[in-house]
Amino acid sequence: MGASGEARGAARRRGRGSRRRDHALSRGSRPAALTRAYLGLGSNLGDRRALLRQAVEALDWGDVSVVARSRVYETTPVGGPDGQPEFLNQVIAVETALDARGLWERCSAVEASLGRSREHETRWGPRAIDIDVLTFGDDVVAEPDLEIPHPRIGERAFVLVPLAEIAPELEVGSLGTVADLARGLGADGSVRPVGD
Repeated sequence: MGASGEARGAARRRGRGSRRRDHALSRGSRPAALTRAYLGLGSNLGDRRALLRQAVEALDWGDVSVVARSRVYETTPVGGPDGQPEFLNQVIAVETALDARGLWERCSAVEASLGRSREHETRWGPRAIDIDVLTFGDDVVAEPDLEIPHPRIGERAFVLVPLAEIAPELEVGSLGTVADLARGLGADGSVRPVGD
């Protein structure tokens, strides 16, 4: 292996965190301002746990850094066709130098890379992977294809229960804190932790 090959190998061994810091600092003397965002992940097709893990790994590079993650929960599907498989859901916190649309585009690209095809799926139906931008700092986005905070965040136990695990004091617009919204949700067994 030549000198440049050895350097690339050493960089790979240092891990993603080292590359991320180098990348963020390479733009100038000050790192870019970072925004904390929360993402909801779900899967009910294929190897659900592996798909969640692969999605988190794929999101965690460059201008996006995963800084917290909830446990994985098995959840009863909400809406969509009857008889679909149970979902595995997880919420992660990321810090990013991307804007809200850039983060949403990254999420969409990761979904596509893991086999999601929006053209052939039923609304709220089964899917290999689903990644929603739940919140993006204090930003409010109201565009035809992107709404932040997520418009149904206050109604969904499969989002609120894992989100309350990592960000209980997070204010969701005028709805209140995540802890307040999540209180009592999932007590019916529709949201069950399945591990770390």
